[in-house]
Amino acid sequence: MADRILVIDEGTTSTRAIVYDIDGTPVATVQAQLTQYYPEPGWVEQDASEIWDRTLAVAREAIASVGGADCIAAIGITNQRETVVAWDRSTGEPLTRAIVWQDRRTAARCAELREAGHEADIQRKTGLLLDPYFSASKMEWLLENEPAVAACDQLAFGTIDSFLAWKLTGGRTHATDASNASRTMLMGLTGGWDAELCALFGVDAATLPTIVDSLGIIGQTDPSLFGRAIPIAAMIGDQQSATVGQGCLAVGATKATFGTGAFILTNAGDTPPASAHRLLGTVLLQQHGRRSYALEGSIFVAGSLMQWLRDSLGLIVTAPESEALAASVPDNGGVCFVPALSGLGAPHWRADVRALVTGMTFATTKAHIVRAALEAQSHQIHDLMMAYRQDGIVWDSIRVDGGMIANNWLAQDLADITGLPVERPANVETTALGAAMLAAVGCGLYPDLACATSAMRGKLERFEPRMDGATRDARLSQWRDAISKV
Repeated sequence: MADRILVIDEGTTSTRAIVYDIDGTPVATVQAQLTQYYPEPGWVEQDASEIWDRTLAVAREAIASVGGADCIAAIGITNQRETVVAWDRSTGEPLTRAIVWQDRRTAARCAELREAGHEADIQRKTGLLLDPYFSASKMEWLLENEPAVAACDQLAFGTIDSFLAWKLTGGRTHATDASNASRTMLMGLTGGWDAELCALFGVDAATLPTIVDSLGIIGQTDPSLFGRAIPIAAMIGDQQSATVGQGCLAVGATKATFGTGAFILTNAGDTPPASAHRLLGTVLLQQHGRRSYALEGSIFVAGSLMQWLRDSLGLIVTAPESEALAASVPDNGGVCFVPALSGLGAPHWRADVRALVTGMTFATTKAHIVRAALEAQSHQIHDLMMAYRQDGIVWDSIRVDGGMIANNWLAQDLADITGLPVERPANVETTALGAAMLAAVGCGLYPDLACATSAMRGKLERFEPRMDGATRDARLSQWRDAISKV
């Protein structure tokens, strides 16, 4: 009997295929890096054909390593959200490069719409704020600036999940799940594609995918890809997937994922959340047509900051080196780092600001700068914690995951600055695990998510706060001063 799950985890910098046993143990992992293009300041693009080719390659290798497609019960897809692909239905080929969620080229357009008074209505309908982060203004830009997109009479738009589903099924399925659709700024939190929002951004709803459940049989792969048809039994945005993978199934449970960016989601139950402090309402998942929701805070720069320190500045050789450097000095030496390399996310939502490092002297070393960069993650999470609190949601702990949080120094600093216990699973890659749980339920291996979570989540490690109040207050004061300068 086929009882393993293949998860396609298509992230911003890499695409992975992970095969899970029914108890949540990963038995095969294959990964390939993805190229990012920066044609102009603030622009971030990817080649959707490369994404597909490398995704297919890692999936085939992972399947082969566990004995072939007959071992695989179902596929789960989880993906970088908001990134937009435009392709031709008749050929299945992308019409231009994908515009990545980090891209800021539509900042002026979003500011124009905000000044025209559209933000309140958009937030009421979608739970989102007017920002280049989301998909709608990217689609509008492609229609207005890419002739191949504007002229295509078989145009299909989609986020990465939708594009992968199309390619995996040989063009038979043009679908997106409600969690991804809720990030486009074109879907109402309680409904489907919104006609007024589509008109505002000039997007024909006929070019958009069908909105489906996050779990359940969404389509079957083309038999030629893996040797037999395999059901696709889950599709979900990466941050929602990590929320499931962390077992945040109860209202109020909170997770923070540290990947390219950092994303904090709190389960809001079956009532669409509304924030007065610039947090985002989003669909957590949809099952049997019923939606559950989350309140989200998004930090644009997290792991990508370590990548920048490594690749552009040469301050570290490998990302894990940051832990040893941070621990090698007793404090930040007066250095504070505001990592607004692509603007500031929640709760500030300032696409126009840029990064700033303050407090450097001749005594400053690379260890101080790297430590300040890590401290910035804790400071930003603290800002979000206070915004949630002002919205009436008080965290009692934080469940963390993502590659960056394998850093023990950062996990402890997060507990110290927030004053909350931090729980970290033994397997910090819970984004893929969440998709595996959903697919396992979607194909019938488990009766419900509670059972899948209990069986698949695994062991936890806990970090307790130990910083004294005076030190914490001094750090936060230094951070607030630096933020005021940008």
